Amino acid sequence: MTIPSCPCKSGRPFAECCSPFLEAERLPDTAQQLMRSRYSAFATGKISYLKETLWPKYQPEFDFAATANWAAENHWSGLDILRVEKGDAGDREGTVLFEAKYLTGGTLKTHRELSRFRRKSGRWYYVEALPEA
Repeated sequence: MTIPSCPCKSGRPFAECCSPFLEAERLPDTAQQLMRSRYSAFATGKISYLKETLWPKYQPEFDFAATANWAAENHWSGLDILRVEKGDAGDREGTVLFEAKYLTGGTLKTHRELSRFRRKSGRWYYVEALPEA
């Protein structure tokens, strides 16, 4: 029996990597873990996780239907973490520069983003995309 690898391309089995976060069995300890699990949420259609891990002040504006449609219309083919600054268990903020690859309409595209994460009450949240320096 083959154990499926995690969509975030960590090289670990999904059940030991992002699945426990997506199934609310545990919380990510780092900004990078949250980044990886959010990518896996897009890849597996766990759209409610994307809303739950969005900075609370932005959650009311989250467009569930549009996000679900966009996630479903694309084939998620890879995630590369390019740089991580702070965002460890003892930090309050952190950034992750990543490239997410997806196939849409027969074309492979890459979404590159410098994401800002913040921890509140012991939980990491995605805050916003930042301009790259």
